[in-house]
Amino acid sequence: MSPADPEKGQPLQERPEHEDAISISTLDDESRPSTPHSERHERHSTDIETAAQRPNASPNLKRTQSNKSTMLTRIASRITTRSITNPPPPPNGGLKAWTQVGCAWLVLFTTWGYVNSFGSFQTYYSTLLPHETASTISWIGSVQVWLTFFVGAFSGRLLDAGLFLPTFAVGMAMQLAGIFGMSWCTQYWQLMLTQGILTGIGGGIFFCPSMGLLATYFDKKRGVAIGIATTGNSVGGMIYPVVVRELLPKLGFAWTVRVIGFVNLGCLVLALCFMRPRLPPRKSGPIMDPAAFHEPVYMLFVAGFCFMIGSVYWTFYYIASFGVQVIGLSYASSTLLIIIINGVGLPFRVIPPLLSDRYGPLNIILPALFATALVAFTFVAVHDTLGLYLFTIFYGITTAAFQCLLPVTVASLTTNLNMVGTRLGMAFSAISFAALTWPPIGGAIIGLQHGKYQGAQIWAAVSALAGALLMLTARVKMNGWTVRKKC
Repeated sequence: MSPADPEKGQPLQERPEHEDAISISTLDDESRPSTPHSERHERHSTDIETAAQRPNASPNLKRTQSNKSTMLTRIASRITTRSITNPPPPPNGGLKAWTQVGCAWLVLFTTWGYVNSFGSFQTYYSTLLPHETASTISWIGSVQVWLTFFVGAFSGRLLDAGLFLPTFAVGMAMQLAGIFGMSWCTQYWQLMLTQGILTGIGGGIFFCPSMGLLATYFDKKRGVAIGIATTGNSVGGMIYPVVVRELLPKLGFAWTVRVIGFVNLGCLVLALCFMRPRLPPRKSGPIMDPAAFHEPVYMLFVAGFCFMIGSVYWTFYYIASFGVQVIGLSYASSTLLIIIINGVGLPFRVIPPLLSDRYGPLNIILPALFATALVAFTFVAVHDTLGLYLFTIFYGITTAAFQCLLPVTVASLTTNLNMVGTRLGMAFSAISFAALTWPPIGGAIIGLQHGKYQGAQIWAAVSALAGALLMLTARVKMNGWTVRKKC
């Protein structure tokens, strides 16, 4: 039976044991009272609370209870506030952190790996759509790249708003709808809508938030983590052309594309199950930083990257078509070029970030850019199968070496670290327009020369050289001609 109230004759409600301890459960174990004196004090506090609940309790007892509740409320409030405003430092390792690296790898595999394999589709569409020019067909891949870059520049803000999981789910659904819808396409406008627009928007929606989430798990090892994740780009660029090459003659276009869709579905569902934001929702920075337009170093860097990326995407899109139309390769052999150009760069997506931590990203990216421009000029001299394969190998190595350094270099050029995300988004937006326009322009040059590639090859090589020179100008303007200075 419950004990009776001596004045009312009514049973008193027993208080749960350790009720006070529930109010401070967020404290560390070592900070909880455990000495006999503390236990006596805890029982005494409970007695005060019980007495204060009586209707005829004295004002002093009620005031004591009120003061204690207020104190515990303040403690809990401060603990909660501290955990949100000052989250723990990045783990820089451990199972959960490296799981995020693996998931980001899957994201890059299904976005940029798929995008970079468009060259195998470009060649096939030339036979599927014989009345369309090469320039017109390349707009499909260009729009896909443009939207992935451009949408990604803004979707990263949804991670800050605490909407990562719904954002990822929406982007995944759009990309998969585009791929599976593409399997029924037989006309140009249908392919543009599905492969170009839907998959581009979908990939852009979840690509940037995923990379932003990965960055929050590392600070000391961030370059290594991102470098490992970006190898998914190269592996995807190998796997998708292999799928197209092997399945297209056996299953036809529709089921080949559906197989790709199921591969992406499995990878993205796995990433969605395990990717989890580490930081609480927070206010995003501005969409644009006007001060960046007054910084010549940043503007020169972005302009240089635009010229370089435009040249690279033209080469990636047209190298297989060049193999078929100029060298005389079969379609199966031409897709091997796409596999090689993506695959050989695999280790060079990890090594440059490691070197950039020691020597500075701008110092590492410059040699890779000039090497890319030099190799681009040799494309004009390719006239046989051996020369084409050699060009493909060296071009794949040099381009992989600089593409992985874009985020790190932007961060190094930004003095206000709170604006790194904003300026990276601005760079992505500018680069997206270069990726959109360069391949069709190159295709138009080929059309003007009645199928000859020399003019487009020279144009792409000059663009790459211009990009490297703009980057060099940024480096000199930043730290002069001193070679040993880290920047």
